[in-house]
Amino acid sequence: MTTAAQIPDILSPEFAADPYPAYRLMRESAPLIWHEATQSYIISRYEDVERVFKDKDGEFTTDNYDWQIEPVHGKTILQLSGREHAVRRALVAPAFRGRDLQEKFLPVIERNSRELIDAFRHSGSADLVTDYATRFPVNVIADMLGLDKDDHARFHRWYTAVIAFLGNLSGDQEVAAAGERTRVEFAEYMLPIIRERRENLGDDLLSVLCAAEVDGVRMSDEDIKAFCSLLLAAGGETTDKAIASIFANLLSHPDQLAAVRADHSLIPRAFAETLRFTPPVHMIMRQSATEVKLSGGTVPAGVTVTCLIGSANRDENRYREPDRFDIFREDLTATNAFSAAADHLAFALGRHFCVGALLAKAEVEIGVAQLLDAMPDLRFADGFDPVEQGVFTRGPQALPVRFTPTA
Repeated sequence: MTTAAQIPDILSPEFAADPYPAYRLMRESAPLIWHEATQSYIISRYEDVERVFKDKDGEFTTDNYDWQIEPVHGKTILQLSGREHAVRRALVAPAFRGRDLQEKFLPVIERNSRELIDAFRHSGSADLVTDYATRFPVNVIADMLGLDKDDHARFHRWYTAVIAFLGNLSGDQEVAAAGERTRVEFAEYMLPIIRERRENLGDDLLSVLCAAEVDGVRMSDEDIKAFCSLLLAAGGETTDKAIASIFANLLSHPDQLAAVRADHSLIPRAFAETLRFTPPVHMIMRQSATEVKLSGGTVPAGVTVTCLIGSANRDENRYREPDRFDIFREDLTATNAFSAAADHLAFALGRHFCVGALLAKAEVEIGVAQLLDAMPDLRFADGFDPVEQGVFTRGPQALPVRFTPTA
């Protein structure tokens, strides 16, 4: 097994600045690397990451979440397996698809997007990250749960601390402590609300979770609190970065921006290609249950495997010209891009495929369409060139734009 010392370390400034050349080197010469600092095996090829996520033979588990996310969320659905996982997923999944999503939550998404856009549509300028993307998904989730949107700053601080904890690959003690404090603060905030909601059920998602029952099983207050914490972090950070990245990619490719502006039915294609080309989450970990042979060597049983989504989604053995952003590419299917049959790996695959994928799709379709309609000649601010930041999660930290104000 090659350790490939010439490849930039995933914790290095060089890698953080631009991981894609390092990904290419990994796929070519070191598809399996032991990484001492994170005590994990790193895999980078599409076929290997796909195999780990699908896990048809029970070779991999999510036991890594016991130490990776339980300290900040409590025990979540991500850590469960077998029937326990199936029942918990059946309790929460209906709210994120079908009639509930269409009837209850699409109006919530439309209203929250419109309110944010109304704050800057007359100004002729905005930062699509700070004025819209970081606020939109959190506002939607708070609204869906029936929480007070005036607490937005608190929600944003919490999910930022949680994401920092999850991406704390270097083991920074202050980041770890801030993440663990967030678990306590969020519990103190949410548990009284959950208890009150059980007594006074409404039409919001929190009430749905309180009342849901499958095979005689109901979610405990702690289950619901952990799920809400996970929803805020996963649904906030990823959709935030996805929306920012869609606009960074489209604005950098004016012909494709013009096509999407002329035909909003292309928005799902733009979203799917953005998830492939610049995914919000670049790495997800799993634990090996048995000894497994992968490209480049063998992974022992009982170790952590770091799956590089950002690399797998650029694998030249899976995608033609993978380093080119192209919403019209024929080797990525938009119609199944938000299901467990997706061609890309940004939502994972298999039984732990992202339960909120269709919610994210609805937010992006509505948000991007409303933004394009409000900003007919959208362009980067003079001299601005978008730059991605982050290692575990990645996206533009700012996206200043100019446009002619609309009525």
